[in-house]
Amino acid sequence: MNDSLFDLAGRTALVSGASRGIGEAVARLLAAHGAHVICTSRKVEACEAVAAAIRADGGSAEAAAMHAGDPAAIEAVFAGLDAAGRQVDILVNNAAANPYFGPALDMPLEAYEKTVEVNLRGYFWTTVQAARRMRGRGGAVVNVASVNAERPAPGQLVYSMSKAGIVNMTAGFARELAPHGIRVNAVLPGLTDTRFASALTTNPKIMDMMMKLIPLARVAQPGEIAPAVLFLASPAASYLTGACLPVDGGYLA
Repeated sequence: MNDSLFDLAGRTALVSGASRGIGEAVARLLAAHGAHVICTSRKVEACEAVAAAIRADGGSAEAAAMHAGDPAAIEAVFAGLDAAGRQVDILVNNAAANPYFGPALDMPLEAYEKTVEVNLRGYFWTTVQAARRMRGRGGAVVNVASVNAERPAPGQLVYSMSKAGIVNMTAGFARELAPHGIRVNAVLPGLTDTRFASALTTNPKIMDMMMKLIPLARVAQPGEIAPAVLFLASPAASYLTGACLPVDGGYLA
């Protein structure tokens, strides 16, 4: 296979939620393929640790504070890049919120609002900010959604609903931004071993049920999700837009 298909040298990638889990794995992999990676999350210190590790491995990375639930914080990051004369070529929307696990009828409105603010408004407004700047020169957006977008999970109604919205948003932006040379695709991870998913992975009853539903009969590691993001962001996917790629061990099969 021609390695140039995955060569990101000279490109800048902004990854939200890059302080740990899937976001960290994505940031490290994009950097390993030549991209300069801007690692963002609400807690910049954790992102700086990831960026420092990337630099120690010979890659190029920096950290920036960006709370995906705060439109002003999103705007500030892009304004800072504008002031420095720098452009984002690849956007990976990965930051997510799921503050509540349980029956929807018992869910506080505040938890609903936080989930939607980060998972929908955050993805939307970050994409708008990036695409406004990609317009005229092209770029790639990769949204990290979830298999819950296709199959709502018990105890996660609003989270699942927000991920379904991301899938629809991906298709809408793909159509709207294609004339500008901007590709928009999504990855749908299955159950992955992250702190974010610990409410599931540490529950023996849930895990026993899930292992019966996943043909590969195991939980994914973050490093197994990241290559799908690399593919969609790379020249290898130059004719792909509006696609949703499940990485789920066969869960949706």
